[in-house]
Amino acid sequence: MLSPVTTVSIFQKQPDPKAFSAGEVIFAEGQSGDIMYGILEGEVDIVVNEKVVETIETGEVFGAGILVGVESRTYTAIAKENTKLGFLDKEGFLFAVQETPMFAIQVMKSYSERLSRLQRMV
Repeated sequence: MLSPVTTVSIFQKQPDPKAFSAGEVIFAEGQSGDIMYGILEGEVDIVVNEKVVETIETGEVFGAGILVGVESRTYTAIAKENTKLGFLDKEGFLFAVQETPMFAIQVMKSYSERLSRLQRMV
C-alpha cells in the first residue's frame, strides 16, 4: 500500500492546491463535481446526515467516487482545521494511476473502507 508521503507527493505535483479554513465546506452531499482531493495538510470531517462519521488527515484521499461514475457527492466534506488540498480531475487521476498503479489500489481501498464504515452505521 502507498504511504501517506507517496500519496501527498502525487497531489503536490498538481498546480494550485486549494486552501480551506477551519469549518469551511469543501463540498456538500448531493453536489456534482469533477475532482477528487488529497489532503496535503490538515484534517477533513466526513459528514452524513449532519453527523461526523469520520475524520481523515494528511495523506488520505476523498471524493474519488465522482471520477468513477458516481453522479453526485454522497457526503459532505468540511475542513476540520485550516487545510490544504491537492486535487485531481479525471485526466489527472488516470495519469497518476498510470505512473503509480498502486495509487488506484489506495483510492479503492479508501473508498471501500469508508463505504463499509458508513454501512455499519446505518
